[in-house]
Amino acid sequence: MESYRIALFVIALAAAFSPLLARIPTRFRMPVVATEMLLGMIIGPHIFNWVSPDGLVGMLGELGLTFLLFMVGMEINLGEIQGKPLTLAIGGWFLSFTVAMACMSVVHAIGLIQAPPLLAAVALSTTALGVLAPILRDEGILNTDFGKMLLSAAAMGEFGPLMVVSMLIIPTHSTFLHTVFILAFVGITFVIADTAINARSSTLIDLLAQTMQSSGQLPVRICIALQALLVVLAGEFGLNVVVGAFAAGMVVGLASKGDGGMILRQKLDAIGYGFLIPIFFIVAGMKFDVSALWANPLVPVQIICLLGLLILIRGVPVILYYPVLASNDRLPFALYSATGLPMIVIISEIGVSSGLMAPDRAAVLVSAGMISVLLFPLLAERIRQHS
Repeated sequence: MESYRIALFVIALAAAFSPLLARIPTRFRMPVVATEMLLGMIIGPHIFNWVSPDGLVGMLGELGLTFLLFMVGMEINLGEIQGKPLTLAIGGWFLSFTVAMACMSVVHAIGLIQAPPLLAAVALSTTALGVLAPILRDEGILNTDFGKMLLSAAAMGEFGPLMVVSMLIIPTHSTFLHTVFILAFVGITFVIADTAINARSSTLIDLLAQTMQSSGQLPVRICIALQALLVVLAGEFGLNVVVGAFAAGMVVGLASKGDGGMILRQKLDAIGYGFLIPIFFIVAGMKFDVSALWANPLVPVQIICLLGLLILIRGVPVILYYPVLASNDRLPFALYSATGLPMIVIISEIGVSSGLMAPDRAAVLVSAGMISVLLFPLLAERIRQHS
């Protein structure tokens, strides 16, 4: 227990120091999530070994991941991204996945990157929506036209791979039964969303309002319970649990629209970005095996190749955005879209645990994802500032 107290203190110190480090005036200012992962690497077992990402620390990291996807789901305003942004996002992701399958089949055939083509293609067609949302928010472009287009593309870049992983890679039942479970989960989510949006009982509304400023905090507790419910249902239906967290966030986002839900969103914001989400990024940094970068002479070449493929695969859809994106926004859009880590980590862990991917191959994929998070948003912001 004593070791856990010390570990939690070190993590809390890293979380508190991260925003200060991100504000140091440098030529390339790192986003807060990047400083959190960097500090996680430093305090983790692969450098100073002050904290290990297992036990209670690992559990808090998993809670941070689910809360991150919950908050991301809340950020998505279907009313704003529907229509052209959503159509472009769907078409863009399918184009990315097609290009990814072709590229990974080639590099796998020539032996440059020995990872299962389907797993690698899904990983490289992702966008780290949970990483981008706080970055775009801090940069003040989340609610701009560029931000809305990017948010819809990033949402599809996380949702599409989640569905492919759930449908094709880790089915726990027959294909037909698995499909039925997915449809049942979607149906239950819609019912919950409709109930939450159309709740008109004055007694219930008064009760929620009265407890918002008291120790009861009923609206906050209902949101946490809803998240737990959909996470459990997603797991029981053979889906990845982050799908449940994401769906819960979308339900709460729809139900708390307008000024009436502002206080609730602020409280959830404080729980997420002030407590659980930083722990997820710090723990992700702890898990990053720095030694994987020089374990094999080919590893640097493989990582550079994967970084190039990330830009190519997630940058190809920019072709579809030509009519709606300014010319100086296209390269930043591609770089932001190519930022990937959470789904790469999830897919790599699935591949290793199922025996489909060797641990050293997974480490290379995660290394590329980590570098993309540290590098691509910085380059994108820099290009937009000087264009």
